[in-house]
Amino acid sequence: MNEIDTLWLARALHVVGVVLWIGGVAFVTTTLLPAIRSGFSPEQQLAEFERYERSFGRQARWTTQLVGASGLYLTWKMELWFRFTTPGYGWMHAMVAVYGIFTFLLFVAEPLFFHKLLRRLAARHQQLPMTVLTRIHWLLLTASLLTVAAAMAGAHGWNYSS
Repeated sequence: MNEIDTLWLARALHVVGVVLWIGGVAFVTTTLLPAIRSGFSPEQQLAEFERYERSFGRQARWTTQLVGASGLYLTWKMELWFRFTTPGYGWMHAMVAVYGIFTFLLFVAEPLFFHKLLRRLAARHQQLPMTVLTRIHWLLLTASLLTVAAAMAGAHGWNYSS
């Protein structure tokens, strides 16, 4: 494969990864969490969320890393490092920040302490974990969608410094 072939493939993998990852976050935020909150008693909600989240967590872990690897490859191959030091390319920083936050949550926080924290909250107040999860998911979804919109606009010529 020549360089042009690898660039289109890397872009395609990057976009497909973003669609699966952020689309999954949108599904969890707008559909799964409300369904669990309305369909199960407060005592069952956290266990139900964790049951479904395990499957999505696997998908989210590999798609975030696909997005990170393809983004790094594109930045390297297209020599786009200057964008991180040039005014008007803040969406590049936003993409790295969203990736970093999700990578921390998926690979550090969730396996090491987040689920334990949610169970401790449930012991105090049964509905508190779902309230926390819902707010976190809405915050992450909003940041992700704003970043996707800015990145698409930036990749197609928008530069907010001009």
